[in-house]
Amino acid sequence: MVLLHQQNPSRKRPSSSSVPPLHPPKIPKSQAAGVAVDAIEKMVSILAEGGCTLINPLGPPSLPADPYKLRRHLSRLFSSSSSSKDRSLFLSGFSSYIQSPSNLRRVLISLTGSSFGPTRSESLVRHLLLVAPIQLDLQIMLLEKLPEYFDMFSGDSQTSLSLEDDVARLIINQFRWLDFIVDPSSFTDKLMQVLSVCPLYLKKEIIGSLPEIIGDQNNKNVVESLEQMLHEDPSIIVPVLDSFSNFNLDDQLQEQVITIALSCIRTIDAEQMPCLLRFLLLSATPVNVRRIISQIREHLKFVRVPNTHTMQKNKFKGKMLVDNTEASILDALRSSLQFKSILCQEILKELNALNKPRDHKIIDLWLLVLLFKNGESMRKSIEKVFKKKVIEGCIQEVMLDQCICGNKELAQEYFLTLLSLSEYLLACKEQKARDFGIYMYTLLFQEFADAYSRQEVLGALVTHVGSGVSSEVSSALQIMASLATKHAQELIPLSSHINGILDYLEGLNVENLHKVYEVFSHMALLARSGVDRYGSSIANELLIIVRKQVSHPDLNYKKMGLIGILKIVSCLGDASNVTLSSPFQKSNAEEALELLETSLESCRQSSLSLIFFYDELTAILESRTLHPVIMDWIGKHIGEFESVFLSDLDGGQLPSRNLYCGLEGELWMNLDGEISPICLNILPLASSSQSASLQFLPANFYLLSAVERSTNQGSLGGIDALLGCPLLLPSSKYFSDAEWRSLTGKQKEIICLSVYYALNWMRELLNAFCTQVVGKFEVTSQSTKEDIKLKLLKRLRNLIFLESLLNHFIRMCPVELPLLNLLVEHCGSTLINQPNYIGNMEKKNENESTSPNKGKRKKIAKTSTTSADGKLRQPTLLDVLRKAGVVTSQEIPSENTSKERTSAPGDQHSHVFNESVPVEVSPVAQALESQKFRFRPLLKECFSILTFSKNHDSSCTDPEAELPLSMYLIHDLHCKLEYFAALGKQCSSRSLHSAAVTRMTLDKFLDNITPLFPSLRRYLDSAFCILKEGNETCQEHWKVQFAAAGNPDITNFVPSESSISIMVFKELLNSFSKIINLPEVQRNISVLSDLLEAFQLNETLDAGASDVQPFPSPGTVEYSYLGACSYLESILHAACSFSFILASEALFTLESAVISIWKVVDKLEGEDKNIRSRFTKIFPLLCSKLGSSAQKLLKHKWNDENLENGWKNKGEIVQKILRIYLEYTESTSDLLDELACRILPQVSCTTMTEDEDHGFPTLCSATFISWYRVLFEVNLTVLDKLVKEVVRLEKCRPGFQPENVHTHLLKMQKNVNVVVALVNMSRTSDKVTLHAMAVKYGGKFIDSFLKAFDFLQVHFQMHNEVILLLVKELQKATRTIQTLCSEAKGLKQTTITGKIPATKRSLERFLFRVKALLHASSSGCTFWMGNLKHKDLRGQVVSSQAYVDDQTDGIDEEPEGAVDVDPPVIVSTASGGNSETE
Repeated sequence: MVLLHQQNPSRKRPSSSSVPPLHPPKIPKSQAAGVAVDAIEKMVSILAEGGCTLINPLGPPSLPADPYKLRRHLSRLFSSSSSSKDRSLFLSGFSSYIQSPSNLRRVLISLTGSSFGPTRSESLVRHLLLVAPIQLDLQIMLLEKLPEYFDMFSGDSQTSLSLEDDVARLIINQFRWLDFIVDPSSFTDKLMQVLSVCPLYLKKEIIGSLPEIIGDQNNKNVVESLEQMLHEDPSIIVPVLDSFSNFNLDDQLQEQVITIALSCIRTIDAEQMPCLLRFLLLSATPVNVRRIISQIREHLKFVRVPNTHTMQKNKFKGKMLVDNTEASILDALRSSLQFKSILCQEILKELNALNKPRDHKIIDLWLLVLLFKNGESMRKSIEKVFKKKVIEGCIQEVMLDQCICGNKELAQEYFLTLLSLSEYLLACKEQKARDFGIYMYTLLFQEFADAYSRQEVLGALVTHVGSGVSSEVSSALQIMASLATKHAQELIPLSSHINGILDYLEGLNVENLHKVYEVFSHMALLARSGVDRYGSSIANELLIIVRKQVSHPDLNYKKMGLIGILKIVSCLGDASNVTLSSPFQKSNAEEALELLETSLESCRQSSLSLIFFYDELTAILESRTLHPVIMDWIGKHIGEFESVFLSDLDGGQLPSRNLYCGLEGELWMNLDGEISPICLNILPLASSSQSASLQFLPANFYLLSAVERSTNQGSLGGIDALLGCPLLLPSSKYFSDAEWRSLTGKQKEIICLSVYYALNWMRELLNAFCTQVVGKFEVTSQSTKEDIKLKLLKRLRNLIFLESLLNHFIRMCPVELPLLNLLVEHCGSTLINQPNYIGNMEKKNENESTSPNKGKRKKIAKTSTTSADGKLRQPTLLDVLRKAGVVTSQEIPSENTSKERTSAPGDQHSHVFNESVPVEVSPVAQALESQKFRFRPLLKECFSILTFSKNHDSSCTDPEAELPLSMYLIHDLHCKLEYFAALGKQCSSRSLHSAAVTRMTLDKFLDNITPLFPSLRRYLDSAFCILKEGNETCQEHWKVQFAAAGNPDITNFVPSESSISIMVFKELLNSFSKIINLPEVQRNISVLSDLLEAFQLNETLDAGASDVQPFPSPGTVEYSYLGACSYLESILHAACSFSFILASEALFTLESAVISIWKVVDKLEGEDKNIRSRFTKIFPLLCSKLGSSAQKLLKHKWNDENLENGWKNKGEIVQKILRIYLEYTESTSDLLDELACRILPQVSCTTMTEDEDHGFPTLCSATFISWYRVLFEVNLTVLDKLVKEVVRLEKCRPGFQPENVHTHLLKMQKNVNVVVALVNMSRTSDKVTLHAMAVKYGGKFIDSFLKAFDFLQVHFQMHNEVILLLVKELQKATRTIQTLCSEAKGLKQTTITGKIPATKRSLERFLFRVKALLHASSSGCTFWMGNLKHKDLRGQVVSSQAYVDDQTDGIDEEPEGAVDVDPPVIVSTASGGNSETE
């Protein structure tokens, strides 16, 4: 648009901004008519002179063929100095002429050309407005006429009129797209005045047309006027935004417009929100994008209560509703995000910056969905953000409900996007992410009921099942099982999309097979009661599949079939199931019985199959009540137990004594004495052709006990004789030296297998009868319970004895123990699948026996592993014992051990026995560890034995005599806790302990072990008291109780003295750490309180001695935390007097307790803020205690007796203690500076193992490398945190306060001092390991330091001295690193050379960054480079460089203000030496 400013020198027109426009002269009323007629005639004549006929009886005025001729004529006429009167008359006449509505309409409508027939041209007014001298007057005249036509029509009927009939719109239309505007300011002011009184419909049209009317002039006034109108009437927001979008605004006005739009988000109507959002997002720039996104997130309320009935009623051909406001908002957001990539990046940054769940809203979830749908390139980033928010609990299930539930039409367009996000979450390793994915899948299936959507959901789930990832497969099948339980009827027509799961059965473990068959069993059960052809097909196909599988000779397929059949039986035979079948069909119970009989017949030829069948059937009985007919069948089958496995006794004795394969039998472990009517026939069966029956004996008894409980109200009174009955085993005389030597290999194998079956029988007895003392059964009297408790304690002694005995003798007679448990087959290790494992073990044993020196070397190797290197894992009691530095009796007599190993089946090698065989009572069964997975697992009910009072089976106050019993169960508890702590991780080995809890949730397991907490504390106190006071074991008490349990008299069968107490202590502390760090415990305040209450100090906490004010009240969780940490601290201080290992274990447990506090606080998000604030107050106090305790361990003077084999192999423990000390001190930087610059150099210069001058006895030549590594790593961590903080502050507050800059530079200086001191220590040490660490960590430090260079460059002018000092000081370290790299290459030290390339790159970057820094500054500093002398670490000049000339020698003298930096490369010289550029 051209703006014409024209002024005639003979006619000075006053400024329209200060002088009102010229109006027709006022005429008295008596003369008004005549004057008006004259003016009109004059106006008509002037137009006629220009070729325009105004009075046209045939229509509108007629313009000349060349309208520009008319404009030129009028412009020339009105611009002359003598035309003032003509101009006034013309304007007066035109004003009078348009007083008539018809005349006004005539001059406003488009005209007919005079010579071109029907063609249309612009109106007369339009042409007159392009005449500069009269433009402003005509504009004002027309605007003043505009209000006369406001009330011409009522309501909004004007909007339906054509343009030619609407005079007001015709007037406004004349102002559009004028070629020029003479006085835009005056015209705009007048237009705004008229606009403020216009009716709404016209106001909207005028506002929307403002960019076309006034162009880009006077935008500031227009924006201010529109802002005022917007405050008065928010309904005009849409045309206002439209105008704003079309104006060409400068940056300041654009920001003002954005502010106006943002202020409307809270008040705007929902229907207008899409336009507002589209305007804001498309107006985003890098400057304002963060503010726009923040305001939209804060004020956009995207929650409504859906009216499902209305939406379904108004649905048209499956499309979204046109008036669906939420859909329009989402569409506006999505389309805007497509055009502005900066918006997508800023949204992700904004969401990443939010840490609190309460800060997240529904719109955040929709934004992630929209971003995911739009951007292919950003999907990976969006998935990571989405997973992070889910794991942190920021995106919760209720938010997903509000997005999807009842809003099918809204979410339908985004169904595939939501499904893709569900697929991603379900494939994550994190359990919380998978749980949310499970919920999303379930919700999508429930809400989107159309066939297409459900097929997509099921297809995605089948894909997950085929992924082969254990966690992903398990989660997908969990969804399937849940859907089959709730929506079996809906799944039946979609069965063809589910059948694909059956293709992956071979790769599924037992747990997942259960889920698969649960899905199909639910559908098959529903199909039996319906007439749907899909249903009958599913049932028939399922039965065909499982029958084929169960009849397959391969065990894996047979297991699949057994799981499938028993799952079908559990559905068909459920007593609560009243599904009616067709009269032509068998009843559900009959069908179930037929399946059971088929399964049993297929398993009779395989003991393993029968074991699996019994275990699976027992699990069904424990989870549901079956039909009486089925229970009768099971009872009839297990009635064969007595005839197969039991024999009658006469007065508690065998009626006759027979030989079994030449072995005499003997009754062992008879708890009922002469009144025992039966015994368990282990030896006769083990030595006969029916030995395979013993393999399923424990499983058979497990099923028997389950049937007895289900039919006898939970009581085992009908089979209580089995608890105390004796076992017929080989005579105890065979376990003496001479007798064992005289046995054949077959007899030795029978003895070992007999003991093996006996100990597993004991395990099942404990599993079965511990339920009688845990549950509350009215049919069981208290006296009966006490009797059962006494027998259970004796059976536990029997179990420990049998396992120790088998562990001892199986080393001399390697036997492949039969597998009695199939629940751990898929846990990861392939040991069971190696058929030659036992053969290899025997071959290895033979090789060792033929070489005593080799056996001796093996013994030495085993002894050297007795260290704390494996401290963090502790998977078995053997590792615990080794870490404690305890040498067992099996390791001490090396001669006996090597001789015993030479005993092979058939006495192929000579062997000389001692008079007695020492058998140690210890839960560490070294020889059995590799075959422990074959045992029957102990169930959770067995832990109740730990709660038994010591008076049940004790006549002595010596607690150590009871510790072997508790240790056995505590170790099992610890292993089960490890299983739960490792959920979601790949299982590295078979776990016998996991078999007992595979089908149990962690919450249920915690409910079972919570009552054990006080007992665990009691055992911890007992073990610690024994270790502290050094009491001797009461051997007499052990022997009495040992004999009372019916164990054979073996003279040297004694418990170890100190190892049991050490293991109890360490196992309990590790169990405490694992429990308190379980996420479920941290979320369950009740369980957490019970755990902490059990481990409190005996005395009340002193509130006056604490800095916490107000001090927590007793009974609160925070008070319990203080008490538990004080208890652990007291143990640590006491342990310092006798054991470094135990004191360190107490410190690590204390650290676990302190760390768990913040995790508990995070899980309290959204709950009582007072609890959070109280936790925040006690945390610094506990951190201080932890740091002080670590300092105490490091500064304590340990003697050889307390160190357990000296400082050798204790590097990892020292490293962890030192990390705790550095992390939980008041100032890590100051402590690092002190240790690296003052303490460590004292040790690096000496070879003494005891140097007390520095105050840290734990720092010696043996542990120096550990200290060196930790100081490097912690210093690097501190620098990384500092760099991140500096970068963050620089982004948030550019150019923040100088004092803050100086503070950060001083902190950085301390980090540089530390790394320089550590690197320079390599000059006085010849250890290659230390040199390698200096190169590796020195390069990493340079990398981190370079990240802060932008910060240094910004503040170099004000802090150049400090920054130059940083660079010069760091140069000392870089020179040493260069020398280390050079020497390593020359000496071919591969430990170092592998780290050189990365370090060299870092040094090169450092060189050029410093050069760039000094070059860009004007501080007067100079940067120069030259050749350095080639020197070694001790500063001696290398001979190849000895001829250096005078010019090079001068480099040693640095000019004032110069900064020299080490080079990144070494340049070879002609003499073969090396020279460095500086």
